Amino acid sequence: MGRILRIFLSGVLALLPIMVTVTVTAWVASLVASYAGPGSFLGDLITSLGVNVYGSTTIAYFVGLGIILAIIFVLGLLVESGLRSWVSNSFDWLMTRIPLVSNVYDLSKRFVAIMDRGGDGDSLKSMRPVWCFFGGEGNAAVLALMPTHEPVVVGEHSYVPVLIPSAPVPFGGALVYVPAQWVKPAEGGVERLMNVYVSMGVTPPEGLPSGAKRALTDAATASPKKATAPRKPRAPRRRPPPIGEDAS
Repeated sequence: MGRILRIFLSGVLALLPIMVTVTVTAWVASLVASYAGPGSFLGDLITSLGVNVYGSTTIAYFVGLGIILAIIFVLGLLVESGLRSWVSNSFDWLMTRIPLVSNVYDLSKRFVAIMDRGGDGDSLKSMRPVWCFFGGEGNAAVLALMPTHEPVVVGEHSYVPVLIPSAPVPFGGALVYVPAQWVKPAEGGVERLMNVYVSMGVTPPEGLPSGAKRALTDAATASPKKATAPRKPRAPRRRPPPIGEDAS
């Protein structure tokens, strides 16, 4: 009975990734359909774009969807052709003049900037993965993001910010200011760091700084020596006196 149960669990574990993929895909599709499908508020707006072309509501929806996709494609061509700054500044000028909406737009823009690898050197685009050694190199290390290279001086010490994501959802975490000498650059980009945290460490980091590699190698090859107590000096052994002589 135990062997049958073990075989059944092996089959379930083999199908689990496919089941999770299908379930998540179906959930995302239903979510998109509920907000942008025919009959929804956004779907009615899309349908209204194609009503003037075809009388059928279904055909008008797909025509309107095609128009929106074409507009997005043209916008992408403008961005890739070197007009990114002009397009971005135009959207910023428009959205920042709308109360309340400007706050949501600014937050979403910063979030998208983390994933955007193109464009200019925005502070969020310059975020890079780093190794943070708590207590200095050779101690406990965590893979984090450095939002900015500008240090913060507190008293007589300089600190740099590091953002430590949480696993398996790396969009949360903790912002910690640590001494600058605790931070070393890590190999790979933001996408690699996200993969490490989403996989909960199953996907290993791409590399370590040379100093960290050397410290780990030394720690692995060094054999711990047992502490031995100092030996007490032996008392001199007295020879027995010859026979016939007085011991005193």
